[in-house]
Amino acid sequence: MTQYDLLIGDPSYSSWSLRGWLGFQAFGIPTNSTITRFYEPGFHQDLLPFAPAKTVPVVRAADQSLWTDSLTIIEELASRHPEAGLLPADPVKRALARSLMAEMHSSFSALRTECPMNTRLAYEDVPISDALAADLARIDKLWAVTEDSSGPWLCGDYSAADAFYAPVAARIAGYSLPVSETSKKYVEAHLTHLPFRQFRALGLTFPAQETYKRDYAIKAWPGPKPLVATATSHTNAVNEACPYSGKAVTDFLEMDGKVYGFCNQRCRDKTVNDPAAWPAFMALVG
Repeated sequence: MTQYDLLIGDPSYSSWSLRGWLGFQAFGIPTNSTITRFYEPGFHQDLLPFAPAKTVPVVRAADQSLWTDSLTIIEELASRHPEAGLLPADPVKRALARSLMAEMHSSFSALRTECPMNTRLAYEDVPISDALAADLARIDKLWAVTEDSSGPWLCGDYSAADAFYAPVAARIAGYSLPVSETSKKYVEAHLTHLPFRQFRALGLTFPAQETYKRDYAIKAWPGPKPLVATATSHTNAVNEACPYSGKAVTDFLEMDGKVYGFCNQRCRDKTVNDPAAWPAFMALVG
């Protein structure tokens, strides 16, 4: 399979990066992913291998083609990997998926501005402007198509349309925004979706950036409550190889009285943040 290098922004805050990342992770397409951070000196340095890209997400393929913008990334992956199912095979559903993606890509400016994505925190008592209310009403109308679907997703099976609306679901959940019962169920489907949970857990391994914090009352994140795991200095791990990389273990966590090892601190910490989000780790737990 073609080799891809993907550069994304801080997973807690970069909604564009979430869409691009899901294009790979939610559809089983391997990639070498690197995370950079906005508002830090290293950001422009990290972009240099992807020149002339000026922001993230960005992909460089083995054929040296460069893909910038999440919509381009999704469409290019769908073209190169039709078997992965990014877009529905049925032409009617495929047209619907593309229409939904295009509207998300070009719309909802009030939601984006007033409720920047921040999967580290959840708020309540958030004021709703007229413009934000109009965005939410339109989202309710678009997501009503799930009522005709056999499952929770917009076009049948999980597709690129759902990857595009994952950041919208994160905003609705994180800011306790009022939506219809159908939309609430769709948001819940995203909160329980393993790739989304992985992206959130990965973001929590980085320090918070105060730029994104808002002065609203804080509540618990509405997604699944994580299993309890803690970093530990104990080294008597049940495994000798990291469940993700296969490399020798150097960092450890403890859960239910057992110690598990990982090849680096980030592998350990993303697992501590949401153990059940990582099937490779849960296979060790048994």
